[in-house]
Amino acid sequence: MKKYEIIKKNTDFNDIINTGAYLKNKYYYIYYKDNDYKFSKFGFAVSKKCGNAVERNKIKRQLRCIVDNYKDLFLNGVSYVLIPKRFIKDVSYQEMEENLVSLLKKEEN
Repeated sequence: MKKYEIIKKNTDFNDIINTGAYLKNKYYYIYYKDNDYKFSKFGFAVSKKCGNAVERNKIKRQLRCIVDNYKDLFLNGVSYVLIPKRFIKDVSYQEMEENLVSLLKKEEN
């Protein structure tokens, strides 16, 4: 994932979460909103309920890897904020991937 594709500002996160549309399933909330760029932007927010800093960073690394592998499922010109629920720490990487991909395919329909 390129540096320019990452959302870092708190105001950007709040704008997408408060005014954007969302999808959800058992493990994720995905908030999304159109942006002014020709590429997608991504933000990851992992709650403290998901564990200590080491565990939260591991979840974020895994989510970044999944997003990199499935960039074709994301629309260009849209900003996404992915928020995993606290149950995510108990599942394997493959299950995380399957659930995120199925949620993204649900968005396409």
